[in-house]
Order: sequence, then C-alpha cells, then structure tokens
Amino acid sequence: MDALDLARWQFGVTTVYHFLFVPLTIGLGVFVAGLQTAWLRRTRKGREADHLLRLTKFFGKLFLINFAMGVVTGIVQEFQFGMNWSQYSIFVGDVFGAPLAMEALLAFFLESTFLGLWIFGWDRLPRRLHLACLWAAVIGSNLSAYFILAANAWMKHPVGYQVIDGRARMTDLWAVLTNSTALAQVPHVVAGAFIVAGGFVIAVSGYRILREGSHGTAGMWRTSLRGALAMTALAGVVVAGTGDQSARLLAEQQPMKLAAAEGLRHDTSGASFSVVPGVEVPRLLSLLAAHDPDARIQGVDDIQRRYTTAFGPADYTPNLPVVFWSFRVMIVFGMATVALSVLGLWLTRRRNRDAPTPRWFARLGVLALPLPTLAIVAGWLLSEIGRQPWTVQGELMTAASVSPGVSLTQVAITLAGFTALYGVLAVAEAVLLVRHVKAGPEPLQAEPAPSDEVRLTPTLMY
Repeated sequence: MDALDLARWQFGVTTVYHFLFVPLTIGLGVFVAGLQTAWLRRTRKGREADHLLRLTKFFGKLFLINFAMGVVTGIVQEFQFGMNWSQYSIFVGDVFGAPLAMEALLAFFLESTFLGLWIFGWDRLPRRLHLACLWAAVIGSNLSAYFILAANAWMKHPVGYQVIDGRARMTDLWAVLTNSTALAQVPHVVAGAFIVAGGFVIAVSGYRILREGSHGTAGMWRTSLRGALAMTALAGVVVAGTGDQSARLLAEQQPMKLAAAEGLRHDTSGASFSVVPGVEVPRLLSLLAAHDPDARIQGVDDIQRRYTTAFGPADYTPNLPVVFWSFRVMIVFGMATVALSVLGLWLTRRRNRDAPTPRWFARLGVLALPLPTLAIVAGWLLSEIGRQPWTVQGELMTAASVSPGVSLTQVAITLAGFTALYGVLAVAEAVLLVRHVKAGPEPLQAEPAPSDEVRLTPTLMY
C-alpha cells in the first residue's frame, strides 16, 4: 500500500460522509419551504393551519441540524485538493476555479445569508418576506449543487478547455456549465436528494404516528406523511427519466463504466441486461443504452485494448465488483423507496386529516429509512469508482494526480484522524436528530404577527 491508496481512501471516506448530509439538506429545505408556503396560504384565507406551522418549525429544526453538519464536513473537501491531490489541482485549477468560485461566492452566501434571516426572522419580518428568505436559501442550495455537479461532470466529460503547458485552460465557461453530462447529472442527483428527504420525512412521520396512535396530533403527521409520499413519487419519475438519459451518455462518453456496471466483457450487439450474475434479460442493455435492442455495446476487455492503444499501457479497468453491485443497490433500493411512496399514496388517498393511517405502513416507513440513502451513496460510488483510473476522463489518471511530497505516514495519520472525528460527529448528529424527533414539535407559544408589517424589537444602545 502506498500514499495513493490511502489518499483515495481518505477522499472516499470524507466525501461519502459529507454526501450523507447534502441530499437531505437539499430535499428537506424544499419540503420545509413547501410547508411554510401552505401555512401562509391557508392563514391568508382564514383557514385553520396551526398544524402546518408546527410541522414547519419541527422539520425546519431537523433541516438546520443537518445543514450545519453538512457545512462542517464539506470544508475538508476543498483542503484535500491542495494537500493530497496537488497534481490534480494544478491540472484542473483553471477550469474548476470558476464553478467553485460561483458556488462559494454566489450560491453559498445566498444560502447562508437568507437562512440566517429565516432563523432569526420569526415574528420580526413580514410573513411573505420571511417565507421568501427560506425560498432564497433553498434556491441557493440547489445552485450550489448545480455548480459542484457541473465541475464534477467536467471530470467525466471534459469540454470547453485546451491543455497548454500541461494544464487545462478553460476556453468556454458556458460549455462547462452546460456540459451534456451535467445537464443529465444535476436533475438526476437533485431528484435523488428529494427521494432521500422524502424517505426521511416518511420515517419520522411514521414514527410519530406509531407513538401517538389515533390521539393527539396524529392527523398532523398524516399531513407530513402525504406530502413526503407525493414528493418521493414525483422525484422517482425524474430519477427514472434522467437515469435513462445518463445511460445513453455513458455509452458515448464513458463506455468502460457502462460495461463494468453490466459485467459485459466483450463488445456485443443486442447486449443483455444482467439482473444478477446468471440472470439476464435479452437485449435490454442495448435498448436502455441506445434505445435500439440491436445496438452494439462495448465490453470491458475490448475497451481495455483500445485504451491501451490510444493512451499507452495501463490497467484501465475499474473495480468491477464494486461498480457492478453499486449499480444494483442503487436501482433496487431506489425503486423500493419509490414503490413504498406510491403504495402510501394509495393507502392514504382519503384527504381527511383525521383518517387513520395503517400502523403496518407507518412501521414499514420507519424500517425503510436507510434505503434511499444507501441508494444514493451507491450511485455516487458507481459514478466515481466507475471513472477510475481517470480523475479527468482521457486526460489525467489518478496515479498522476496525487501530491508527490506527501508521505504514506502523513496520509495515514490524517485518515485515522478524520475517520475518528467523523465517527464522533456521526454520533452527535444521530443523538441530536433522534432527540428532536422523540420530543416532537413544540407547542405554539404565540401566534406570529398577522400583518405584513415589520415588527421592531427594542434594543439598548451602548
């Protein structure tokens, strides 16, 4: 084992850990904004909406806990580029600089500034302005995701650049931001984030329904449950559509990843889709990848020979078992979550908030909590490990990206440190979330200001 191996492990550990919080933040922010929007609309029409306000504040606190943890763990990512992957940073710096700067200076500041106004603006800002602050923060989160995913997409399909003196120089920012890979990847990942958030809300609502039974605020949790079920089902449609688009792009831009995901060893016309080893659906892979059941799909061994001719002798095959099974975990767990949401919408089709929710379904929703997160993490592993041995497809290999001055001992120490620290943070996150979910929503202390006038709080001047 050398420094490259540990540097890859460290980046994998910190990235996957950070990615646990990102999808939940993106999806849960939209869900909370939707709850507050529904509350405002109902109150302006003079209809009872206290349950929506309580849900907004309850899930808003869960959103803030997760957001804070995501920010803390995300800081590490950019430091690693310069410390463990200096050769990579030198090569891609001119290209990555623009989208990452736009993410930090535009999206993140938009997100954090307006989120702060939303946190401290209860009863101080006009209702509509207060709601607008949350929507601005949510838009900032999604813009942040767009810029980061556009930079990531460039690594898989580099466009709008020239290599000058051993460095990639950006020649067309618009081409980088509208990369065909990014246009397929962004909605796919963001819709996956909505499924993760939907699964989380389903589990929380199911837990509260089981705890309260048919008494107390059980009807309130039926409202949040149905909202999450609808969000998850709609997001599933988007994931399926963009997944189909991504498969066609893989056949053109990253054939090795597609071949590895299917365990296809040789170029095959009318390629079968492998459900599991030994169980295949004839011609389905060609149909999915090219919308032609007779299309020719490239295989791992034949791509290896072509890459050796084009780029020189090397092993261009990714970790086949990891890529193969990550693809199937992503599909099975993702489809199971979406199927659960469709079933739930049918079972709770009666719009009466006081109608009972089947306890067995509530229990199933709690048990299914890990599925969407495992699905999206498996998808990320498929995406990143399937690109190996490239950090930038066709331009820069992973072995040439690592910092030459960083030793095995140094990486081992930081890997151990980050793993231990992230373990502590995971426990802290779990304790905070579980404690808040068990406590339930706080009773409303006072009705927020009924007008759209700004309420000024007296202050002392020193």
